[in-house]
Amino acid sequence: MSDTSTRDRYPAGRYPSTSGANRGRRWVFTALGAAAGLVLAFVLFQQIGNPDVESEVVAFEVIDDSTLDLQLKVTRKDPSQEAVCIVRARSRDGSETGRREILLPPSDSATVVVASTVKTSQRPGMGDVYGCSFEIPDYLRTP
Repeated sequence: MSDTSTRDRYPAGRYPSTSGANRGRRWVFTALGAAAGLVLAFVLFQQIGNPDVESEVVAFEVIDDSTLDLQLKVTRKDPSQEAVCIVRARSRDGSETGRREILLPPSDSATVVVASTVKTSQRPGMGDVYGCSFEIPDYLRTP
């Protein structure tokens, strides 16, 4: 067995060295990448992870081949603000067959249960909530 080091076994210039300059540069890029990842995670959490309006379907009932009744539970952080929810009916294969926007007026209670009827283009199989928001379209506001 010989007593030569790893550096002596390979020809010079063929393999990259592990000098201190390269390690320092890698450390800076790693730190910048980690900081950018933390900023991105914080921004996404503020936009997605902390909703001002939460909703869930409590119950739905298929009335006939073109009608679905839906009950929706909506929780608002600020119940004094009006909100809008989009509910939809879906067929058995999952395709959307009907949609409706529901205007929720201001309330004293943070959580309210709302009933709505959705007309469909074919027999509904289920109902769900597409989403809720405090951004009310102008056409839903009363003059």
